[in-house]
Amino acid sequence: MIAIARLVRLAAGLVALVIVVGIALVLLDANMGNVIVRDIHDAASFLVGPFKHVFSPKSHKVDIAVNWGLAAVVYLLVGSLIAGMLVRMAPRGAVRSRTAAV
Repeated sequence: MIAIARLVRLAAGLVALVIVVGIALVLLDANMGNVIVRDIHDAASFLVGPFKHVFSPKSHKVDIAVNWGLAAVVYLLVGSLIAGMLVRMAPRGAVRSRTAAV
């Protein structure tokens, strides 16, 4: 179970990383004609689908930063919660006594 919890944390971290890189590309006005930039942006846009337009600031960059940032935080929190539950469900190993016989 602990290995699965680690995988869940890793997956949530990678999703959040893709979203944060997508935010950075928009904020830095990266060339959306570039294949790599477009692919990262499209992946991040797909991952933040449910979080689009939660807030509606007037600036496009602020809109992306706030809504996509919220999505990254939620992914990290939910991934951490699920991983924590998996760790708590894991069977506990035998506790060894470190006391020496006198």
